Amino acid sequence: MQKQYLNPDTVARPIGNYTHAVITEVGTAAIIMLAGQAAVDDDGKLVGEDSMTVQAEFVFAQIDGILLACGATFADVVKTTFFVTDMSRMGEVAAIRRRYISKNFPASTAVEVSKLARPGLLLEVEVMAIVQR
Repeated sequence: MQKQYLNPDTVARPIGNYTHAVITEVGTAAIIMLAGQAAVDDDGKLVGEDSMTVQAEFVFAQIDGILLACGATFADVVKTTFFVTDMSRMGEVAAIRRRYISKNFPASTAVEVSKLARPGLLLEVEVMAIVQR
């Protein structure tokens, strides 16, 4: 089993000691695990303070860029996990998600948390995708 660790230059750098994506080759498939993505830009600054919509837009664009760098798209996503600080605002996140995933919805989990890695973050999203090679 081969693993590849990927931090594409086309998206914001990781904000800590982790890798954006790990690709594991299993037979003729690649399993792609993305680290949780949050609205923090390349300079480490919060994007969209107090705006769930702006943060979700940034996060989904970030995920899209990472998936593309891994040779995948949102059509390959099989699992999403949402960590939100206010579950009553999941509708805002869902509206953005529908722009990227409009059918064949992946398995999904949403969890309300008291806080995330940085003050001001409202949302973190992680995904898993599988691509046939």
